[in-house]
Amino acid sequence: MPENPPEETLLLVDPDLDFLDWATKHLAADGLRILRCDNADNALKVITKMPVNLVVAAFDLQPFDGMELLARIRLQSPQTMVILTAGFPSTGQIIEATQRGAHDVLRKESLPFELRHIVESSLQIQENRRSADSPDATVPSPEGRVKIIGVSRALQDVFKLVGRVARTDAPVLITGESGTGKELIAKAIHEYSPRRKREMITLNCGAIPENLLESELFGHEKGSFTGALARRAGRFEQADGGTLFLDEIGDMPISIQVKLLRVLQDGSFSRVGANETLTADVRIIAATHKNLSAEVASGRFREDLYYRLNVVELRIPALRERPEDIPLLAEYFLQRITRKNGMALIRISAEAIATLQTHHWPGNVRELENTIARACALASSTILLPADIPLAFAPGRSQLGLPEVLDRLINSAPIGVDVIDWLSSEIAGRAIERADGDLKTAAIALGIPPASLKNRLSRHA
Repeated sequence: MPENPPEETLLLVDPDLDFLDWATKHLAADGLRILRCDNADNALKVITKMPVNLVVAAFDLQPFDGMELLARIRLQSPQTMVILTAGFPSTGQIIEATQRGAHDVLRKESLPFELRHIVESSLQIQENRRSADSPDATVPSPEGRVKIIGVSRALQDVFKLVGRVARTDAPVLITGESGTGKELIAKAIHEYSPRRKREMITLNCGAIPENLLESELFGHEKGSFTGALARRAGRFEQADGGTLFLDEIGDMPISIQVKLLRVLQDGSFSRVGANETLTADVRIIAATHKNLSAEVASGRFREDLYYRLNVVELRIPALRERPEDIPLLAEYFLQRITRKNGMALIRISAEAIATLQTHHWPGNVRELENTIARACALASSTILLPADIPLAFAPGRSQLGLPEVLDRLINSAPIGVDVIDWLSSEIAGRAIERADGDLKTAAIALGIPPASLKNRLSRHA
């Protein structure tokens, strides 16, 4: 009796024959047929002859690259999933590949740890979606280019989300600490979107007084308030057909939040002092360093507006969460600063890089850039050493890491007490102080119910 054909077919495409040998052995499994090619032309011939469920292909191929192979596979066999691999895929490669329909983009050095899991999960997704409609075969090619530096997995995951969300009009909420590069991510979404031929208008909601913010957003008529000497279009009108980036949306006053909600609901608004209703076709991207869900719980941010804005959330990792990006960022800032100021090229030593990687970076990428700028300004030679790196600490911020802080706290506990309970009550008390005695605000900051916080305080009163 003839053997049943394999249920799934995987095609590996890579010019490195040693890699093909390793991957074939590494991925071998019952019910999986593994095919191999060392160039893009032969890969397409295979896909023409038989159905292929999944392709794992290198960016660096001949006679055309992996991005072109991806595009041709999408046209020829849109149901086939494609994963691209590279030594160090660039920001643009990750975003564009994801936007063009790649299921994933992987760094080659991570393949021993990730490849089997990702291949298995990809084939499972294929099985689950067997009856679904095929996705669109074409995606607009990006014209814009945004310089975002990083090779960490955390940042690459952000790039992939940018590629997926850019082709939609869904509102995006970008979250993350100050200085992580939220505006750069917003620009990337815009520049890889169908709206890239129009402007991305930016408004910092925390930098404009409440009495002027409504006018900035919606415009005003001549004479509508003191100083309104002429009719002025607001940011929504200016961004018509494009993107409006609302930075620090968490600082927007409640009174303006109500009016913004109306625009998000039906696209209509009125200039200050006007009866005429206007409409604008605008894609909204918002950003904040605040915890908006906590702001909603405290009544400082409207819940309905939060859900309107948070259709897709992109969290930007803090710099301390991706130390492997620090050498690249430091080198990039060094080159940019020396070139801009006409200085001799300055190099940074491995020891100085190690120093940078151990810093906590409360100000994130912005703080790193300022640190490199200060080091360049004060440099006494063409090589930066650890002593040349002026690491700054925010006033009142501990220079100790978490382990050292915990050691000090444990050592300061009274003798004979339950140290964990004692630490819990100390943290609860500190949270109350920071919240100026407001129990509800302190509980929100700690992520526990007010009743639990009150109980912890009463046990050690």
